[in-house]
Amino acid sequence: PCGSGANDEKRGEFVALFPIICFTGTSPVVAFQAHIGRQPLSEHHPAARWRWLGRWLFRGGMLAWAFLSADMGRAADRTGKMVPLKTELPRPVFTGTPRCIVSPNLEKVTGRLRAPYLVPEGVVNLARGKPVTSSDPKPFVGTVDMVTDGDKEGTGESFVELGVGRQWVQIDLGKTASIYAIVVWHYHGEARVYHDVVVRLAADAACSRDVVTVFNNDHDNSSGLGVGKDKEYIETFEGRLMPVSGDTGRFVRLYSNGNTTDDMNDYVEVEVWGKNE
Repeated sequence: PCGSGANDEKRGEFVALFPIICFTGTSPVVAFQAHIGRQPLSEHHPAARWRWLGRWLFRGGMLAWAFLSADMGRAADRTGKMVPLKTELPRPVFTGTPRCIVSPNLEKVTGRLRAPYLVPEGVVNLARGKPVTSSDPKPFVGTVDMVTDGDKEGTGESFVELGVGRQWVQIDLGKTASIYAIVVWHYHGEARVYHDVVVRLAADAACSRDVVTVFNNDHDNSSGLGVGKDKEYIETFEGRLMPVSGDTGRFVRLYSNGNTTDDMNDYVEVEVWGKNE
């Protein structure tokens, strides 16, 4: 019957036969009637021989369109309304005598505040209050839960200090999330540079599945995590904003390997801005 699902599908597939009709010289009316079963064609007729190819072309086109539509949907989500990321900053506090910082991989110091960073509307700090673990079971100063307690001040009561060498802290977001920015504050009570800062997202607590490296300024692979292309930077009250392109993960692991003042590893606060899946 006219309008049935079977005939609608055949009519759709028939669209792919038009180029073939042009080459075989078959009348469009005859080909269409044959296609919907009203006028059978001889198996030797050119349209009959080519009809199977038209069907596969149509089905392949529909499959490609399905994938394209899904990708366009994801792109639309990524390119929705963008708003400036708003994070509360601590007081700027530098104490002690300024140090001469020498690093072969140090970014140029401009003295300007960073420009606004745009994120999709609706992102939140997923790290606030989430559980934290670390490579050092007995920190020298503070406790690891200070990494997500919301206190970003550059004072001696606001950071956790891990031992010498390569160390890490890791935040469990509780569920997989799409991440758009990570902001990290190491100790910023004085101007200093932390070495081999590497930040990764992962699907598991061992940081071994679906790992995505979102920042790496280890220019010589001294931490054994691979050579990074990012620059070292001087800690300030602004923290370091690390852009992320909507990559997903449940666990966020942050490495460091001492600093220009001493060999310890200090973490004040980490914010992970994103949306739960």
